[in-house]
Amino acid sequence: MAARTAAFGFGLLLFTSSTASLRGDDRDARAAKTDSSAAATEEIVLGRDVPVWIAELDGPTAQTRREAEQKLLAAGPEAAEYVPVILDSLSLDARERLQRIEAQWRQMKTRVEIETTTVRMAEAQSLGEALEAISLASGVEFDLASSGVPIDATQPIHPPAAPMGFWQAVDLVLDQTNLDINFYAGDRERLALVPRAEERMSRVDSAAYAGIYRIEPTMVTARRVLGAPSQNGLNLTMSISWQPNRTPIGLSIPISEVTGKLDNGVDLKPQTSGERIDIATSGEIAESQFYLPMRLPARRIDFDGKENDKAVPRGDASEIKNLSGKITALLPGNRRQFTLMLDEVTPSQTQDAMTVTIERLRDSDPLHEIRVGVELMFAGRSLESHRQWIFENDVWVRLADGTRKDHLGYEVYRQTKTGVGIGYLFDLGGEIPADAELIYESPTSVRRNEVPFLVNGIPLP
Repeated sequence: MAARTAAFGFGLLLFTSSTASLRGDDRDARAAKTDSSAAATEEIVLGRDVPVWIAELDGPTAQTRREAEQKLLAAGPEAAEYVPVILDSLSLDARERLQRIEAQWRQMKTRVEIETTTVRMAEAQSLGEALEAISLASGVEFDLASSGVPIDATQPIHPPAAPMGFWQAVDLVLDQTNLDINFYAGDRERLALVPRAEERMSRVDSAAYAGIYRIEPTMVTARRVLGAPSQNGLNLTMSISWQPNRTPIGLSIPISEVTGKLDNGVDLKPQTSGERIDIATSGEIAESQFYLPMRLPARRIDFDGKENDKAVPRGDASEIKNLSGKITALLPGNRRQFTLMLDEVTPSQTQDAMTVTIERLRDSDPLHEIRVGVELMFAGRSLESHRQWIFENDVWVRLADGTRKDHLGYEVYRQTKTGVGIGYLFDLGGEIPADAELIYESPTSVRRNEVPFLVNGIPLP
């Protein structure tokens, strides 16, 4: 649509004033050339200055060394590609400074990678164009064919003028085109779209958004045990979705953070059922269910005041006016691919905060065991109680002709706070083929993330 609009505008200018049009083209060309030159100049300056700043980490004065460190930090993660490969001339102190700088670069890069996706689709005029804009911003693709029911990608939409988060943008488009999501037909990089059921409520109106998450209440059940009031309860079934290529690790909701209020003014409090609610996550399904156990409010026995010296009972609530809490998790950065040659001696590769090493090849006739060590800087809880994500990473052997050999199973032989050792079994047919490579795909960084959520207007039974 943008291209069609631009073409129309050019034709109109040409009709009214060909001279103005040509001058405009000249200005555009000069501007484009200037922008291109500026970008090239910036790259050349960075490539020239980074080695100088690194040399100044060994400067003659403390001020020179501090200024060099500050300049390298200000340059950001983009400066990493200009760090010289050979650093033999640097002193031990300078190398330690550089290691600190590189560690902070990795942290900066992780923060950027897990920021909430911002989608701009003001120019989109159809379902297909809107989904393309969302995919461009998020890296998440959309499957329109898996349902077996034709979905018209040309059907029109009314695009929002302002940028939106990932789930807000998806829900807005699906509401306008009467579509829904089948999470079980998607994967970590794809959402499958299906025609919407007739009774399905608006996705926008029924959801709350928090960071990469979408939360929707799906069921409310009340239980009143007449002979044992302590067993009364109000259970809320909630659906939580996340951006498919940002599967959270160790997803949980602290019970102490959950609060609510009914529409009659009564506070809604959680049951004392533990410190937190743990929510199962999977890299292949970007949605999970969890339950919030709340206390069942009393019926018509609380009194909120007096009128003409008579007690006035508070009416029964018809809905939960608002429900708030906090979502805590570790969020992974971008997935990257490590390539290690099997015929090299203990090959190792580092990307961002992760290092992958082939520690040993063992002949377990008729199979081969490839022992892989994985170390993660700033691992935190990601390799303590929540390490299943690292066992779900894709690992295979690629032969010289491009043939893919998947592993037949694995065994964990080492676990520490910062890494794991995993032995993968492969059937490679006798001797290990020449030029064979081990391919390991994984998020290369993780970062702790906490976001508050607020859900409004939940009807009560």
